[in-house]
Amino acid sequence: MDGRLYRIQIDTNKCTGCRHCETACSLVHTSGKINYHRARIRIISLEDRFLPLMAGPYVPITQECASKKLVTINGKTYDQCILCRASCTNKSIFKEPDSGIPLKCDFCAFRPEGPACIEFCTSGALSLVRIKE
Repeated sequence: MDGRLYRIQIDTNKCTGCRHCETACSLVHTSGKINYHRARIRIISLEDRFLPLMAGPYVPITQECASKKLVTINGKTYDQCILCRASCTNKSIFKEPDSGIPLKCDFCAFRPEGPACIEFCTSGALSLVRIKE
C-alpha cells in the first residue's frame, strides 16, 4: 500500500456468509493452514443476515463494559458484545487460541496485494477505502 491511511469498509447487505474472508485471513496468518480461530475476521450470523467483524485492538476491562447493552436489529434483540470488535477479557472471539494473545487486523501488512479478506471476498462486501485527511 502507498503509506496513506485506509480502512476496510464492510457492506453488510452484500455479505453472503460464505466465509471466504475468514479462510483467506486464516491462511495468511497460519502459514498456509486453515484455522478459523486465528483469522482476524469473523462472520456472525444474525438470523436473516451475516455480519463480518474485524478484530480491533485489545481493550483491558477496568470498568463496566460499555458494550453490555442490548441492541435490536430487524426486531430481534442481541447482546451488543457480539457486535463489538474489541478483544477483551470478557470474550475470546479475537484471541490466539494457544497463547491467549489478542488478535488485531494488520491489513495483511506483509502482503503487497493488501488484505487477503478483500481479495477473496466474492460478494463485494469488503473493500479498502482511503481515509480522508
